[in-house]
Amino acid sequence: MALTTRFTKAFGVEHPVVCGGMTAVSTAELVAAVANTGALGFLSALTQPTPEALETEINRCRNMTDRPFGVNLTILPSIKPVPYDEYRDAAIAGGVKVIETAGRSPEPHLPALAKAGVKVIHKCVAVRHALKAQKLGVDAVSIDGFECAGHPGEDDIGGLVLIPAATAQLRIPVIASGGIADSRGLVAALALGADAVSMGTRFVATREAPVHENVKRQIVDHDERSTVMVFRKFRNTARVARNAISEEVVAIESREESTFADVSDLVSGQRSRSEALAKGNVDGGMWWAGQTQGLIDDVPTCAALMARLIGEAEEIITQRLASVVAHSTK
Repeated sequence: MALTTRFTKAFGVEHPVVCGGMTAVSTAELVAAVANTGALGFLSALTQPTPEALETEINRCRNMTDRPFGVNLTILPSIKPVPYDEYRDAAIAGGVKVIETAGRSPEPHLPALAKAGVKVIHKCVAVRHALKAQKLGVDAVSIDGFECAGHPGEDDIGGLVLIPAATAQLRIPVIASGGIADSRGLVAALALGADAVSMGTRFVATREAPVHENVKRQIVDHDERSTVMVFRKFRNTARVARNAISEEVVAIESREESTFADVSDLVSGQRSRSEALAKGNVDGGMWWAGQTQGLIDDVPTCAALMARLIGEAEEIITQRLASVVAHSTK
């Protein structure tokens, strides 16, 4: 038995599973490992310091896998201008056929991507945003529930409501994201109308993820309560792992007179990558994690994770769910 959906057919992959692009995590080592399992992984474009470095990373990934993979382009406001067009063109030049966009609207990039025959998946946090993306012509949307790591938006809608609300209105494939880390979440998402699932925190806790073992063990040791919401005061809400830094940020934000300048050093991406992800000082910087920490209890290889995920999902569908369907004898 195989889990075949509109997503697997449209994107040429074996399994309806995505590893979305994660800054400082989604490098060739992890993305190639995900691709080799038959799922779809995305390199993080902005992890690379230049568009030229992205082309090099694409080639490095291609040397590790002959299966499809994509590039994530997260478009966000920044103090220092980011050459988004150049990163996009580097992905095209590298022969990538799937781009995952996030942050701001992908509209300015769609003509160039369409001309190059590149499919686009846009990450959304609300049904209204997903409908707008569909109208713009993207090929699929990834809808992030409130449980997710990163930025869930300001509506605070959990996946159990958000996913079916989205699939009821959208015509294009929908990827369910946030709160999914195992076969139960995969089957539930399919039952809610999704065509695939996206997992982030779960893939960070794999052997191939290029982060310190202390971070992976912290994910395993954490439970579903081990996240905090930061930046709410600035209407840029983000879910991160609970640690000394993130709790300090929340405390500072609670002061009426505080501004972003008061937390900027604490939440520096450079600090997070250097202290936490690279050196393993889990209290030394703020790092992304979802509520799925409460569902993760090991650090497997991507291959072992995918075999378990798909195998157990098939068992749930064919055995457990089948057993609860009452057949009339009349």
